[in-house]
Amino acid sequence: MQGKIMKGIAGFYYVYVVESGICEYKGKETLKGKIYECRAKGIFRKDKKKPLVGDLVEIDILSEEKSEGSIIGIYPRKSELIRPAVANIDQALVIFALENPKPQLALLDRFLLSMEVNKIPVIICFNKRDIALEEDIQRYREIYEKCGYKVIFTTTKEEADKKMISSLLKGKTTAVAGPSGVGKSSITNFLQKNVEMETGGISKKLGRGRHTTRHSEIIPLDMENTYIMDTPGFSSFRVEEVEKEDLQKYFPDFASYLGKCRFLGCMHDKEPSCAVKEAVNSGEIAKERYQNYCLFYEELKEKRRY
Repeated sequence: MQGKIMKGIAGFYYVYVVESGICEYKGKETLKGKIYECRAKGIFRKDKKKPLVGDLVEIDILSEEKSEGSIIGIYPRKSELIRPAVANIDQALVIFALENPKPQLALLDRFLLSMEVNKIPVIICFNKRDIALEEDIQRYREIYEKCGYKVIFTTTKEEADKKMISSLLKGKTTAVAGPSGVGKSSITNFLQKNVEMETGGISKKLGRGRHTTRHSEIIPLDMENTYIMDTPGFSSFRVEEVEKEDLQKYFPDFASYLGKCRFLGCMHDKEPSCAVKEAVNSGEIAKERYQNYCLFYEELKEKRRY
């Protein structure tokens, strides 16, 4: 039986096996599924291959009544992240509020950097559009559309916006991230409202003792092959995985200017006749993006000293 690992805690893996059916109280076709609590076979430890949240796996059913199984195979991964440790993410949806709280662009750019390193496409969602100034909306649009990102502006008060988000996620596994207070919970709760998960006793196991710590968790949506993944620890993203000489490669808005500086190996920091700094001065690269590049570059220089 094939399923998807939705959560992994202390050696237990919760594998979701999906099926279609008619939801009686709604009277319509919906997605239903069952979660099996599984252990991984010892051969994975021998091969030094650990199952990850997001993995497509083959399982043997040990007890249908107790919803227990054993992972016997892991299908090839199309992507893999180290932090958080997850597999098969197609894209990321990062959510920030336009107001209450104002967006922290340094935090947003940290996340974008991490996704660039891992070659995962990003959709940037600025929420609370209904209370934002139009000039702020246009500024954030200008900054990030220039970088090549898909940028949307939403409010959870309008059904059309929720449907738009659903259409962008359809058929994909999407990591959903964002700091507290931005409306992430409202958006994710809407997206999963039509999903039924027949978990039996597993839901109790997920909610007590050692299982209450927040971990990466994938949630199936009421669309075929569509999942969202909650990403804990969003505010702790760091840039350590990048070498300082390579940092510039992960700022897509710099791409047109790399190699055009006066000095070979220019780091766009204190060097004169720098094409990147000239683009910042002319407004072709947003000053906010350049300031965050310099912030990350200094962090990487500091790391090199120790």
